[in-house]
Amino acid sequence: MTMAGLPVLIGKEDIARLLHFKDLLPRLEAALAQFSKHDISEVIQPVRTVVPLTKHNGFLGLMPAYMVHDDILCTKMVAFYRREQGSTLPSTQATVLLFDPESGCVLAVMDGEVITAKRTAAVSAISAKFFMPAQSEVLCILGSGHQAVSHYEVFTQTFAFKQVRVWSRRKESAEHFASALQGPVTVCTSVKEAVEGADVIITVTGASQPVLFGDWVKPGAHVAAVGACRPDWRELDDVLMRQAVVYVDSREGALKESGDVILSGAQVFAEIGEVITGTAPAHREKTTVFKSLGMGIQDAVSAKLVYDQWKSQ
Repeated sequence: MTMAGLPVLIGKEDIARLLHFKDLLPRLEAALAQFSKHDISEVIQPVRTVVPLTKHNGFLGLMPAYMVHDDILCTKMVAFYRREQGSTLPSTQATVLLFDPESGCVLAVMDGEVITAKRTAAVSAISAKFFMPAQSEVLCILGSGHQAVSHYEVFTQTFAFKQVRVWSRRKESAEHFASALQGPVTVCTSVKEAVEGADVIITVTGASQPVLFGDWVKPGAHVAAVGACRPDWRELDDVLMRQAVVYVDSREGALKESGDVILSGAQVFAEIGEVITGTAPAHREKTTVFKSLGMGIQDAVSAKLVYDQWKSQ
């Protein structure tokens, strides 16, 4: 808090400057492992509460978390909308509040855009660390928004891919995405063209119906599925969901929120935290899907890291 006792306000530019993947990755991996112990003496995180905004074709999500062991108390408020094509309004907006657990005072109010993009991409990269084929050369990204950019950054920083492909529903969006990046990216005109032969496929689309089909996916590929965060939305078809080994960030969250899991009837094999702790195997040799819905603990770890960096300036 400031000298006047008011919370500090930290905007997206400062967060982008202070939050780095090299610091974030190990902290998130540890947090996922803690969560999957399902011990309330270490982590308390209810499933996201979602308020429908039917009149405006949107939702408001509330994501509180208390990391007891690390004494981090945080909540994120995220509004997400199904925008009309061509809309200039953002589909997602978020604010993160970091609290002092002892007093309940708000320490910091942070823009949630960069935190959400970076922590989500970092968790996808952690999934790839455990599940992608040992010799992975081709990365495919379906989508071209903020999440696509953060995923490109962490995956190209962390792994050595020989080729990166991108597809977006609007070709000009994919071309803009590719031109803004530092590194060669192949823009594909269809999902099938983009994913065939790819070792790692990232889905960060706004789709509510499947765009990725199992018949197109190379056996043994790893899919990090980030979009479709509602029980009636999908990015992946039944064939892929049923033939793959399915991992999730939170089993309880996936069974409540993931249309890819619920509507396909696919069985959840394990949480990624269980793989990190060694209580469940990582089936790298098989086709794998990591369904990422995002969790409050991921925001909490990220917000605490930003706040600590901000204080140390």
